[in-house]
Amino acid sequence: MSATANSGKKPQIRAFFDEPTNTVSYLVWDGETKDGAVIDPVLDYDFRTGECSTSSADEILAEAQKLGVKIGQVLETHAHADHLSGAPYIKLKTGATVAIGEHIRDVQRIFRPVFNAVDVSGDGSEFDRLFKDGDTFRIGGLEGEVMHTPGHTPACVSYRIGDAVFVGDTMFMPDYGTARADFPGGDARALYRSIKRVLSLPDETRLFMCHDYKAPGRDSYAWETTVGEEKARNVHVHDGVSEDEFVRMREARDATLAAPLLLLPSIQVNIRAGKFPPAEVDGVHYLKVPIKLAS
Repeated sequence: MSATANSGKKPQIRAFFDEPTNTVSYLVWDGETKDGAVIDPVLDYDFRTGECSTSSADEILAEAQKLGVKIGQVLETHAHADHLSGAPYIKLKTGATVAIGEHIRDVQRIFRPVFNAVDVSGDGSEFDRLFKDGDTFRIGGLEGEVMHTPGHTPACVSYRIGDAVFVGDTMFMPDYGTARADFPGGDARALYRSIKRVLSLPDETRLFMCHDYKAPGRDSYAWETTVGEEKARNVHVHDGVSEDEFVRMREARDATLAAPLLLLPSIQVNIRAGKFPPAEVDGVHYLKVPIKLAS
């Protein structure tokens, strides 16, 4: 890790929880310069009707305006499989650039044939910036550092900004555990190593989740914890759990999980940086559902 990425300057953070998709988006800004970024914004999408709205993204924009924050970047932790990205709308309203990890290319190449998405580049050019592991970026006077944390997907990254890390789907709150690793390109061993990399940071490092589902016995949603708490209490990967033990548990658990409700619409939109597939001759944008015959 670079010394400047952990310089001690704390980012200002506001969380926005979208209960229909259990997703947490973040507005992150430098309190001195008021420069800001949005992490993992949601586009509201009704699977039953195909209707979309921008209410979740508008809430973030309204809060930024109220605080006087200038949004210059949208940072995606990965190509989400459970919600459509609101990045294009944030970009339209603010002029922000949209960034993601460079291994989005791998995800595009995996899913392009699934949807016959001939317009998808495979080189990540739909995004404004592709991050490599160890890349740095600035939000005003804050410096952020990119950590490639694959396992849930090949393209997952975590963003370390001051004393905070936004971990995407790499892990959840300590009482809920860790992300699944059975999507195409997922890898439970890679996930374990990514988690251990994050947990090698100082114990007081704040960790911000991308999702929460209320663990059994917990009545409220939560999305902030620390490295120390995860090491001590994470039900899947606390200190003492070996890589082989984790892989056996993760693969057995994943075999019982259903696909996310919004998997098919989310992936084909999010590999396009949140844009819809090109309109057809009637001017309408359509999302595809590949049909499989049960054997």
